[in-house]
Amino acid sequence: MTTKKSKESLIERKESRFLEEILGGPLTFGMAIESLRGREGFSQAAFARRMGISKQYLCDVEKGRRLVSSEQAARFARAFGHPPALFVRLALQDDVRASGLKLKVTVEEDAA
Repeated sequence: MTTKKSKESLIERKESRFLEEILGGPLTFGMAIESLRGREGFSQAAFARRMGISKQYLCDVEKGRRLVSSEQAARFARAFGHPPALFVRLALQDDVRASGLKLKVTVEEDAA
């Protein structure tokens, strides 16, 4: 079990470094939402309606001007039909980064 976690952690670190090289910095929650929304073919207005939020709020999230809670991050994940772990991790990492802390957030599914 430890080996599996170590391999997954190594893969995740490599993927993160690759994305950071492409993006010129860390992947943020807003970047992920904007990218997925575009890939799915939603305008900001249409996706905001789907989420039950204002277009301005969505724009602020995508541009990193507003942080979202873990609960809100999970709602975004469900709207895209994805598991919440990555979305919650990105939202928490944005909050930690905004606090000026040099920490890395990891999120795991609860086995229970």
